[in-house]
Amino acid sequence: MTQILSSYIGGVWQAPRDEGTTLLDAATGAPVARISTKPVDYAAVLGHARNIGGPALRELNFQERAGLLTALAKHLSGLIPDFTELSLRTGATRRDATVDIDGGIGTLFVYGGKGAKELPAGKILLDGEYEQLGKGGTFGLQHISVPRLGAAVQINAFNFPVWGMLEKLAPALLAGAPSVVKPASQTAYLTEMVVRAIIDSQILPEGALQLVCGRPDGLLDQLTGQDSLSVTGSRDTAAALRRHPVIASNSVRFTAEADSLNSSILAEDVKAGDPEFDIFVKGLVTEMTQKAGQKCTAIRRAFVPAGLMDAVQDAVVAQLAKITVGNPADESTRMGALASQRQRTDVRAAVATLMSAARPVFGDPQTVPENFGVDADFEAGAFISPVLLRADDPDREEVHAVEAFGPVSTLLPYEGIEQALDYVARGQGSLVTSIVTGDDDFATRAVLGSAPWHGRLLVVNADNAAENSGHGSAMPHAVHGGPGRAGGGEELAGLRSVQHHLQRTAVQGSPDFLARLGGGEEGA
Repeated sequence: MTQILSSYIGGVWQAPRDEGTTLLDAATGAPVARISTKPVDYAAVLGHARNIGGPALRELNFQERAGLLTALAKHLSGLIPDFTELSLRTGATRRDATVDIDGGIGTLFVYGGKGAKELPAGKILLDGEYEQLGKGGTFGLQHISVPRLGAAVQINAFNFPVWGMLEKLAPALLAGAPSVVKPASQTAYLTEMVVRAIIDSQILPEGALQLVCGRPDGLLDQLTGQDSLSVTGSRDTAAALRRHPVIASNSVRFTAEADSLNSSILAEDVKAGDPEFDIFVKGLVTEMTQKAGQKCTAIRRAFVPAGLMDAVQDAVVAQLAKITVGNPADESTRMGALASQRQRTDVRAAVATLMSAARPVFGDPQTVPENFGVDADFEAGAFISPVLLRADDPDREEVHAVEAFGPVSTLLPYEGIEQALDYVARGQGSLVTSIVTGDDDFATRAVLGSAPWHGRLLVVNADNAAENSGHGSAMPHAVHGGPGRAGGGEELAGLRSVQHHLQRTAVQGSPDFLARLGGGEEGA
């Protein structure tokens, strides 16, 4: 029988008492591990975070906590090959693993560096300038930010078992908040491996990080107004957690990042053969096939000037036809498997709904993909073909409301920039939209018209294409999140996310005292 995953709680690794459920290799169907179907004692877990981890982290100043992040990033960097080997079992290729594993560790480096360069060697963060309130100059006001006294609880999705944890962990640790990590079950074995490496390193103070491999039942009931909850998942999951009575009544800080109908717009100034045409096509194919399309930032709607629909379709189909789908361990594989058979069932159902409003021009979600790897088993693994749809009627509601969380995208025509922006807005809030154009006027109008609906916009042309970070890359420097359907939250964005774990307080007093407070004296 395969080994059951343990939880790291209360300072020890604890194996569950139930037999759990089996987690399967996404590509071969072979058992990888088992995970408990029971909850843990969340009162004890959160008590350990608040009473042991929190005080230990708050004893350190911002600079010292930044040093922990850098040390941790260096330690984990040496283990990337080991993490990558296990990542193959999630269905991800080695190239996919760099997005998850290297990207997560890179986020630790960024936050460690930013903390060292931009935060004070103290425990109080000044917010704004001193403001004089009295005419005589003896009384004034200074806003400060200090660590809150609770735990940073994170509930993560299956598609990024490493990055999803580390991108939340980095700002929390920098702020002085202990973290409780609840990974998605399907890929929790990779998260557990990374957490074991973190705990074994003894870099972090005890209680700064705990891992729960089991059901979350009862977790939210234990949260207080000093805690925070950060969720990555579906729109429905985020909405349900947001409505939880404890979240509402205790004013628990809540942020959600949900999958959304992200877009890419090919501008009207672009013609077939232009560099921007090729940039648009390459970006779309990458987002369809990287991580088998299982990215909350992937392009789901590709808006094309009506006169270029055929040309774009032909170009995208030609590139998709070259994609080898198969065992992620095979170096020739360009796209691996979905995370599970259940996920494949969900994607097929979503594609069936989309096909009521669009027609497939490449791929069939039910049959063996073109260029299928010779050593891959279509029935045993969770393989699926990339599917490109074409909706000649872009007013159909389905294409702006239904997301197939896999290698699926829809081409939609538009006439004029205002119509394109209207269609983009019908997604009701997204994480990111790309604007591919060589015309700065088009780009400006597109940014102004679409920014209210997005957390991030990517404007790409022939001059910056070589250095652009990519449509689907959630950079630690940029906002990751979005309004409406995208969850309404914000993560990352550099040091802005550290504030999520701090309390802003206005302190009124004499200018000498406030200057001393902000200068780091008396334990500040």
